[in-house]
Amino acid sequence: MLNATLKSLLSRKFRLILSGLAVVLAVMFVSGAMVIRDTLDRSLNAQFAGAYDDIALQVSLAPTMDTATGDAAAVVPPVDAAAVDRVSKIAGVGSATGLVKAEGARAVGKDGKVVPSTGGPRYGESWRGESKLISLRAGHEPRTDTEVVINAGLAKKGGFAVGDRIGVLTHEPQRTFTVAGVFGYSLDRDSVGGEQTVAFTAPVAQELMIGKAGGFTGISVAPASGASVASVKTALAKELGEGFEVNTGTELAKKASDTSRGVLSLMNQVLLGFAAVSVLVGIFLIVNTFSIIIAQRLRELALMRALGASRGQMIRSVLVESFVVGLVSSALGLAAGIGIGALGADLLAGAIDGLKVASLGVPASAVVTAFTVGILVTMLSALFPAMRAAKVAPIAVIRAAAAPEGKGRKQTWTGSILLGLGVVLLALGLFGSGGIPPILTGVLLAFIGIALLTPLISRPSVWALGALFSRSLPGQLGRRNSARNPRRTAVTASAMMIGVALVTALSTVASSSEDSINNDISHNLKADLVAFGTGDTAASATIDPGALARAAQLPGVKNIAAAMYDSGTVSKEAQGVSSWQDWATAREVLGLRVHEGSIDAVGGGTVVMNAATAKTRGAKVGESLTVQLQRGEPRTYKVAGIFEDTALANGLIVPWADAEAGFGSKLPTQAFFQLRDGTPVAGVQAQIEDLLKGSPEVALSTRAQVIEKFSSGFAMMLTVVQVLLGVAMLIAVLGIINTLALSILERTKEMGALRAIGLSRGQTVRMIMTESVVISLFGAVLGIVVGGLLGLAMAHAMKDQGVSELSLPWSQMLAYLIGAGVVGVIASIAPARRGARLNVLTAISQA
Repeated sequence: MLNATLKSLLSRKFRLILSGLAVVLAVMFVSGAMVIRDTLDRSLNAQFAGAYDDIALQVSLAPTMDTATGDAAAVVPPVDAAAVDRVSKIAGVGSATGLVKAEGARAVGKDGKVVPSTGGPRYGESWRGESKLISLRAGHEPRTDTEVVINAGLAKKGGFAVGDRIGVLTHEPQRTFTVAGVFGYSLDRDSVGGEQTVAFTAPVAQELMIGKAGGFTGISVAPASGASVASVKTALAKELGEGFEVNTGTELAKKASDTSRGVLSLMNQVLLGFAAVSVLVGIFLIVNTFSIIIAQRLRELALMRALGASRGQMIRSVLVESFVVGLVSSALGLAAGIGIGALGADLLAGAIDGLKVASLGVPASAVVTAFTVGILVTMLSALFPAMRAAKVAPIAVIRAAAAPEGKGRKQTWTGSILLGLGVVLLALGLFGSGGIPPILTGVLLAFIGIALLTPLISRPSVWALGALFSRSLPGQLGRRNSARNPRRTAVTASAMMIGVALVTALSTVASSSEDSINNDISHNLKADLVAFGTGDTAASATIDPGALARAAQLPGVKNIAAAMYDSGTVSKEAQGVSSWQDWATAREVLGLRVHEGSIDAVGGGTVVMNAATAKTRGAKVGESLTVQLQRGEPRTYKVAGIFEDTALANGLIVPWADAEAGFGSKLPTQAFFQLRDGTPVAGVQAQIEDLLKGSPEVALSTRAQVIEKFSSGFAMMLTVVQVLLGVAMLIAVLGIINTLALSILERTKEMGALRAIGLSRGQTVRMIMTESVVISLFGAVLGIVVGGLLGLAMAHAMKDQGVSELSLPWSQMLAYLIGAGVVGVIASIAPARRGARLNVLTAISQA
């Protein structure tokens, strides 16, 4: 039986190779993601090795809030000189030195713009002297409060040399210093993980980085002679208690390296997303391939049954074939994944200056996962066709070779149940309290259910679509061929349907979000100009309050609404927090509308919030909330009012005085300018831009430019979506080619007869092309309908995130249809050529 199976497999190499390509793609993305992660993990570990060699132990206060809920530069509570003295007296401590090191120091280049990121954080610290880790390469240490030293990575990126002037942005307005020296790191490194570091004198570092004279972000501890690091760490933790954290240099290096892994994690998620699509679409391709092969081998299978083969042997025979296909495809996919991993690691490493890529490594997990995914997906996909093969009766040996199509009642019931469950979960997420998880699960179940139910609408749908091409005889024949086997057509079209549905759903969400924001800006924003952060420092951008005060004196400026944004916690849960210097002006400029209570004022221990935040927090007017900001102790506020959701303001709005004391930065991060009636915008814009030169991280934009910038962000998202569509369409092409190729083999005698009675080669090509295009369009139309409905449902679920408009991306959906037609033409080329070249006499004479 095994010999027969292997010989049968070798006789259909081309058919199985096509089905295996889907597995190759899935395995390639999965293994590629793992190879990239392993290679860059080792690269980052090597880069950060010894990054804290000059620190044996470091003591710091525990953060007021988990940094996972805040941004990368979450504020570290400062310790004072008394804490340094206390630590120095603990048994086993040889010396204790206060130090300052915090994120948020952005160097301004000679062009007046912030020096671009080199892939890591931007540190501001107190100069702690040369050590086995740090050494001066030029100049000297900062001797006065107007001098700084910078690391060699920043010096090269900004073109700085000793004696140059350098602007530095921190939590305070821009200050200018003289570059007194340039330092490097051990192992001839210009930076560690692409960081940029500006080192000040201790008093300046305390003022600019933590806002507290005599304060420190941490205490460097050196064990006394004969004391081990581990024993001193234990003693420190015991004596200081829960309010402090004690880390070794190795632990600090790991925390520092973790901040450079964000782009790596994102890339892995993208690759795994492509892998998931490849697996999902590939399942339909493999099921279809094995179903057709079994239908064509009906007599062969019946003969084997007549010769004594059991049903179990028949199932095992098909599964052995699928195992071989999965094994070979997994090996090819792993090889391709290693290549993708090597390329991806090099590209991502380029985003971190000075990062040397470690030797390419293939982790055992990548190999195991590659073969597990490839073989399991292939064998599970072939299981149902294998069970159909086992049901072939021995008497079928004297019947026609083509297997009649079953009623598919089990498939219909399964699809109906899955679709029903998907609808229930979608309803729970949309109208209940389930949130996003049930919506995503419901979307997945609905996808699978619709795919299983597709045969029910396959025949009438392709018949209707085929009418577009039925004016000629080849078109009529192609239309009939596409409708003759609804189940096969449905499974083939499902590959296209899933891909198009996914991108249509995502495009619909993007379109709805974009239209919601644009509508908000167009109808509610009363500001003529807006200043906000741009580039890689947008999240930490600050505006000089002095520049805003001078802008307010310009003749054409009526009002200015300055805002600060930060993160905090409410009931230990992350919460976006903002504050407005002049709340009355902000209400007018943003066009805020009352939802409940009063939003006239923010102050005196009161806060306001948007309706979505109130719903999430379960907050009501008159109730109290305890809020932990980045600095200081928790504060208790009374909810004064709730305003309608808008894309222009959301989260918790706290008093300005509390924001100045508690936010990570004390400076405004956005400003909205309302001009007097009749004032030319261009003239005032030029004057304000001149005033904002000291705030190089922000750009001044008109309302139209703000809309354009938001739209460009969504365009970038759609680019990723289009790549996802490309992957899905590639697999769909393979599916259609496979189906048509096997269908031509199945209809060899029929096509020979058509050629014999006068069908030309050109007409044969057009007939097969029509069949291919109709199947492809059927999948695309179904995908657009399903994806559009699911996308609208998902957009509706995001109402609390400011998505107030539901819209469909009509131009993109039209492009998807056109693309599907092109895919159908491309997929038909090889099968059509083969069909046109059939030898008429040989084809007719086949048994």
